[in-house]
Amino acid sequence: MNPVLNMAIAVLVAALLIVGAVFSLLAAIGILRFPDLYTRMHAASKAGTIGSGLLLLAAGVHSLDAAILIRALAGFFFFVLTAPISAHLLAKAAHQAGHKLTKLSVVDQLPQKEEPRRR
Repeated sequence: MNPVLNMAIAVLVAALLIVGAVFSLLAAIGILRFPDLYTRMHAASKAGTIGSGLLLLAAGVHSLDAAILIRALAGFFFFVLTAPISAHLLAKAAHQAGHKLTKLSVVDQLPQKEEPRRR
């Protein structure tokens, strides 16, 4: 293979690995440092999704096989589409179960479900 093309692929893979690792690190720090369940889930679903997706793309590009790259792209898009939605549904379920926000949260825009009245 052309040495210039090899170098370009190596630089692309290195960039994807570094950016993916930074996003994954930021997600891990957010999970450890954020004050409540909802902000932790936000960090995990947004930064963690992008970080692991970029690492998956780096593996696909590094393989130099079109079939593996297509699978990596499909996995990336599937992960980007499903992880934030599942985190949203988990956060909504936690809110409905009564998990409180921290005092640092300014507004709770989702009202609590009212208990049915007993006669």
